[in-house]
Amino acid sequence: MRPIKVLIVDDSIVFRELLVQNLSKDPAIRVVATATDPFEARDAILAHKPDVMTLDVELPRMNGIEFLRKLMPQYPLPVVVISSLSDKVFDAMSAGAVDFVAKPAVTTRRQLEDFIRNELLVKVKIASTARIGNIKKAVIAPQQHLSSKKNNLIVAIGASTGGTEAIFSVVKDYGTDIPGIVCVQHMPPGFTAMYAKRLNDQCRIRVKEAETGDRVLPGHMLIAPGGDRHMHLVKVGDGYQVEVKAGPKVNGHCPSVEVLFESVAKAAGPDAVGIILTGMGGDGAKGLLSMRKAGARTIGQDESTCVVYGMPKVAYDLGAVEYQEKLSDIAGRTYALLNKM
Repeated sequence: MRPIKVLIVDDSIVFRELLVQNLSKDPAIRVVATATDPFEARDAILAHKPDVMTLDVELPRMNGIEFLRKLMPQYPLPVVVISSLSDKVFDAMSAGAVDFVAKPAVTTRRQLEDFIRNELLVKVKIASTARIGNIKKAVIAPQQHLSSKKNNLIVAIGASTGGTEAIFSVVKDYGTDIPGIVCVQHMPPGFTAMYAKRLNDQCRIRVKEAETGDRVLPGHMLIAPGGDRHMHLVKVGDGYQVEVKAGPKVNGHCPSVEVLFESVAKAAGPDAVGIILTGMGGDGAKGLLSMRKAGARTIGQDESTCVVYGMPKVAYDLGAVEYQEKLSDIAGRTYALLNKM
């Protein structure tokens, strides 16, 4: 298998050289070019036809987000954004980036090298498998309605690579009558609060980053905070709330979709709908199977609309997915299933 051809775009000569040196140490990677701004990057793309581009958001002459908006319609390319803690990263994802990493606030060369080898390298390899044509602008559909009178229904969502836009594509079509939603999206700490606020501003439902003790209410979504804690659903009286507590990584992730789905299977049983979206690996697949065995209804995103058909494929192959749907049809299927409960 030929190495993954990578283009590095960053205006810092020190950081750029660190990226080149450390990514190049992996035999699966070949850095074919570097660029200091979008204009150099455009020329490098035409000359070298890279498989993946790493892109800093803050660049001279044109920022990375504007560059993505101009680039993607002309030359679709898997892009991993390197960003400081800023909600601009979600503009980059909306513009077509596949994934992002948080630039570490560190001062030593060793820490930067560890970040490149342990975080960025993994993202680059995943991005090389992404289906760029499946990143599409979401259009809000007419609101559907919940006719079920059953109380204490739950919707649980899990996603990874490509998930920020996929989750938005689903929940933008939910109305305020949707049962309470709990969600895990693999994301660095700090970014989940900004992502929750962004969804809260753009969707009909209310969205916040979860805290222990938060009640799961109709028309609300709780997103697990990025970092070193898992989110669990617990039954409390006639309703539910969440617990966010420290724990080891599960399937390489914390928070883990697996942990959330297993807790939903236990707490909600047949009163839940589980949804697994685009992402690399198999996090959440066994948990979704547990939900289905407990009587929950389950939905998996189909291959044709996934950026990375990993997590939904593993879940489907296990028999955890009851309905496999295009991304645009998942909200409608959610309502159809809830209305049968």
